[in-house]
Amino acid sequence: MKESAQAALSFVRMKAKNLKIPENFFEQSDIHIHVPAGAIPKDGPSAGVTMFTALTSLLTGRPVRNDAAMTGEITLRGLVLPVGGIKEKVLAAKRAGIRTVILPQKNEKDLEEVPETIKKEMKFHFVQTMDEIIPLALREKTSKAPSPKKRSPRSVSGKRA
Repeated sequence: MKESAQAALSFVRMKAKNLKIPENFFEQSDIHIHVPAGAIPKDGPSAGVTMFTALTSLLTGRPVRNDAAMTGEITLRGLVLPVGGIKEKVLAAKRAGIRTVILPQKNEKDLEEVPETIKKEMKFHFVQTMDEIIPLALREKTSKAPSPKKRSPRSVSGKRA
C-alpha cells in the first residue's frame, strides 16, 4: 500500500503540468496519504490505479465516476501491471452494481474465469498506461462545487452559543 501511494503521488507530480495542476502546488502544499497501521510496503499493489485516480481527482477537481471500478499495480514510468484475483474483483463489482471495470491489459486473459452471463452485463476497459485511466475514470470538471452550509456555533451541550 505504501509503495502504491508513493508511486501514485510521484507520477502525479511528474505529470502535474499535463494535468493542469498549478506549477507551485507541490512547493506550497503537502500531501499525506495515511496507510493503515500494520500495512507493509508491498501490501495492496492492486490499489495503485485507484490511488492514482483519487489523487488526480483531488488535484484537478475532476470527480471520479461512481459507476466504475478499477484495479492495477502501477510503476513510476506510468505502466499498469497485472494483478491477481480478477474473477473475485469483477464479481464483487457486479454485486455492488458496477457495470464498468478498468483492468490492466495483461489481465484480459483472466476474464476467461468470469461467467459469460456476467461478462455480457459489464463493460471492460483494458489499459497499459496510467494516462489511459484518466478519461475512463474521471468526469469533466464540474462548473462549481457546492459550498458548505454555514452553521451557527454550538456549545458542548448542543445549545447555540
